[in-house]
Amino acid sequence: MMKSLGIKQAATALTMGEVIAYPTEAVWGLGCDPWQEKAAQQLLTIKERPVNKGLIIVAANLEQIAPLIAPLSFQQQETLKASWPGHTTWLIPDSKNWLPYWIKGDFTSVAVRVSAHPIVSQLCLEFGKPIVSTSANKAGDPPLDEQGLQHTLGSNLGGIVRGALGEQLRPSVIKDLVSGRIVRQ
Repeated sequence: MMKSLGIKQAATALTMGEVIAYPTEAVWGLGCDPWQEKAAQQLLTIKERPVNKGLIIVAANLEQIAPLIAPLSFQQQETLKASWPGHTTWLIPDSKNWLPYWIKGDFTSVAVRVSAHPIVSQLCLEFGKPIVSTSANKAGDPPLDEQGLQHTLGSNLGGIVRGALGEQLRPSVIKDLVSGRIVRQ
């Protein structure tokens, strides 16, 4: 049985380099501290996902991702503000290399979402910065429900923040901020 974590305990687990599970807008997510390479590598190993594909990060608000937002044009900033908090993930250029290669993969942009899910938002606020957010499943498999998550991945995780999933039926849409192209519907 996976250990249940409150928000403060989950933030501590993230600080200690653990991978945790938590509900998001549509699916159960796995998260870790994006700046701890060992934690990110553990998450990638759990998912059986290659590092070159990159990972999504989620934040509680625009302030948490200010280093990514600052170099953007006024119009690009307005586009982000109009869609967040919400269910859209944007590929944002990381011209200052704020995030490490193990988050961006083979890309110069990073996938970012300011979440509207109350647990995700509280977790990011308590942690004090964005966290990795990827679906709780092995790469290529469908997302797991809470029971499947515990059975399949539970022994590899530092714990789970219990709560309800949001009302979205699918993972977030991913759009490229520079081109406007939809990368994932």
